[in-house]
Amino acid sequence: MRIALFSDIHANLPALESCLKSIDEQQVDAVYCLGDLVGYNIWPNEVVNEIRKRGIPTIAGNYDQGIGLMIDECGCAYKSEPEKDMGKISISYTNHLVKPEERKYLRTLPSHIRLEFQLNDDKLNLLLVHGSPRKINEYLFEDREEKSMLRIMKDADADILCFGHTHKPFHRILSDEASGTMHNRHAINIGSVGKPKDGNPQGCYVILTINHDSSIQDKNTIAVEFIRFDYDIEKAAKAIEDSPLPNGYADMLRMGQ
Repeated sequence: MRIALFSDIHANLPALESCLKSIDEQQVDAVYCLGDLVGYNIWPNEVVNEIRKRGIPTIAGNYDQGIGLMIDECGCAYKSEPEKDMGKISISYTNHLVKPEERKYLRTLPSHIRLEFQLNDDKLNLLLVHGSPRKINEYLFEDREEKSMLRIMKDADADILCFGHTHKPFHRILSDEASGTMHNRHAINIGSVGKPKDGNPQGCYVILTINHDSSIQDKNTIAVEFIRFDYDIEKAAKAIEDSPLPNGYADMLRMGQ
């Protein structure tokens, strides 16, 4: 089974359209969205409606939660006062743009999606979250201590944990030998469609392949492919510059920051 997973569109309609076109070309079996449809650009309603039109199962991101509740807080960990000031403008403008029906949709998104596969003698649990299983806006970075990441996954009963929120893609395999049996767990950050922060301005999504012989005992039987795609970055950046949003967000798109 080939599963496409994408996240963190952040109201960037040109990026979403290119992402979905790329996914269509991959001929996958299922598609899931891990949240943060809105914020930082001018097309929150259009992004929401494209997701709804396609019937893509979607979970709530922290930004979706804030806008759904119509509050002035997105749960974002801004590092400086200028970033906080920019963030206030973004959430205020997004609240201004989002229409009632789209807001209702955001408010009712689930916090996670769990899929259980029964493969031969192995049970395989796939958990989809936005930030972490513990908190919608917790950041799981690639350099997180292995014991901590493993504990989070064990507590959530997740053999494969897919998440976004940091906008920085990675795949880590954590091996745990208990009772003489090797148990491999996969932690996968699927990156960002519309606001990459890993220095590559291309959008990013993941194709996860679970085969008939996939097993927690053999780490090589689960495949993770990061797909990078081009989109009209200038269109998205210019839209920001022509709006009340800070021009800094346009520069971030151009630089992948």
